[in-house]
Amino acid sequence: MQPLALTLGEPAGIGPDLALAVWHRRVDLDIPPFYIVADPAFLKRRAGRLGLDGPLATVRPDQAIAAFPAALPVVDLDIKVNTEPGRPDRSSAPAAIASIRRAVADVLSGSAAAVVTNPVAKDVLYKSGFAEPGHTEFLAKLVQETTGASRHPVMLLWSPELAVVPVTIHLPLRDIFKQLSTGLIVETGRIVAADLRTRFRLSRPRLAIAGLNPHAGENGTLGEEDRTIVAPAVAQLAADGIDARGPLAADSLFHEGARTTYDAALCMYHDQALIPIKTLAFDHAVNVTLGLPFVRTSPDHGTAFDIAGTGTADPTSLVAALRLAARLASAESPAVAAAS
Repeated sequence: MQPLALTLGEPAGIGPDLALAVWHRRVDLDIPPFYIVADPAFLKRRAGRLGLDGPLATVRPDQAIAAFPAALPVVDLDIKVNTEPGRPDRSSAPAAIASIRRAVADVLSGSAAAVVTNPVAKDVLYKSGFAEPGHTEFLAKLVQETTGASRHPVMLLWSPELAVVPVTIHLPLRDIFKQLSTGLIVETGRIVAADLRTRFRLSRPRLAIAGLNPHAGENGTLGEEDRTIVAPAVAQLAADGIDARGPLAADSLFHEGARTTYDAALCMYHDQALIPIKTLAFDHAVNVTLGLPFVRTSPDHGTAFDIAGTGTADPTSLVAALRLAARLASAESPAVAAAS
């Protein structure tokens, strides 16, 4: 198996701290081999600040697995990074973007098994002229640039306790009614079901489809959208042979008993999905992008500028992201349950 490609993320954030900490604990945490796409000199300075001095090996991707037991493998970004912890500068966005580009190129060429992305700061990227809403959309753009194939990426937030998918993602609440459509729900549900079968090895994935309005619209008295938009989507998914139920009242969808009845919940907007999973699995949930020709995972947290460089960042979510990426990318791995 090829190594995992880990991106630098926002260099002023905790991504570099976590990468260094995880490699130093690679044996007791049972970490699969990875390399980080970064400026080696920058990482060496950050390691010294954190008291994590240890060998770094500047490598090609094909050398990473051999180097991993004795040194943190680094694929040189070829961009000088001088960013200080908690203080993004002009090198931040170019370094973060270039690291993603290289990791995607490596996985598409077969040099890496999967991409694991450290968190970025969207406002820093936007100020540099970055045109995509976030990581997920940028990954789809890179796939299209490289292969010519258009992809609809889907965000899955996964943990052993719960797996959720926001059908609409980073939108103000007032815009959800304009963007949500039967077609979007159906397309999202098809992608989720397909990837749960092929990558998570669930023979018949069960999808719970949340209603948009309170009580799933209460038969139209609390809004028509669940009858006119969500219900037809559920019917189409069922006609496609997918085990889909809904629209279901979101306020009773996430308790322990309810979670045993489905493998993933499709939610109509960002907070409807992320509030329950961050409540249940704040420190170990993983962001997985579905619908791409490769596996991509990411820790489900931000850049945490306030603690960058202090050595206090919790690596649990990055550990989970690395482990899950390796499991999903391996054809020989045991089945992974989307929720248990």
